[in-house]
Amino acid sequence: MNKVILIGNLVRDPETETTPQGITVCKFSIAVNRRFINSKTGERDADFFNIVAWRNLAENCGKYLEKGRKVCVVGAIENRNFVDKDGNKRYFTDIVADDVEFLTPGNRDGSGGGSDFAGSSRFNDKSEDKGELKAISGDDDLPF
Repeated sequence: MNKVILIGNLVRDPETETTPQGITVCKFSIAVNRRFINSKTGERDADFFNIVAWRNLAENCGKYLEKGRKVCVVGAIENRNFVDKDGNKRYFTDIVADDVEFLTPGNRDGSGGGSDFAGSSRFNDKSEDKGELKAISGDDDLPF
């Protein structure tokens, strides 16, 4: 089984592109704090992970995420390697996202104002909804 769940903050704005076949891909990196404090520095170390999202999930990530936002990523680890022009073998590890939940509400300070995106939302790669995301202002707008 290849399954990973990470919660962390984006270290830079996401990069969205389209493949020659017309498929949207979004790449971003997150920093995930380690559990324990470093005894030498007195601070918490972090690990950095490269995330790759595809199709509708990629579109939503590219549209709503930005540096500093907290996300929960559920996906799979993918290892890649290639030989560079100098003959050295290079290795890369990416997390291919199946689900991304946006955890930072509204704007980064948590006040909820000044953004098209309000609150925590979950997006996944299997979404059939092709429509635009809309912020729900109150209980009257809920479909149930």
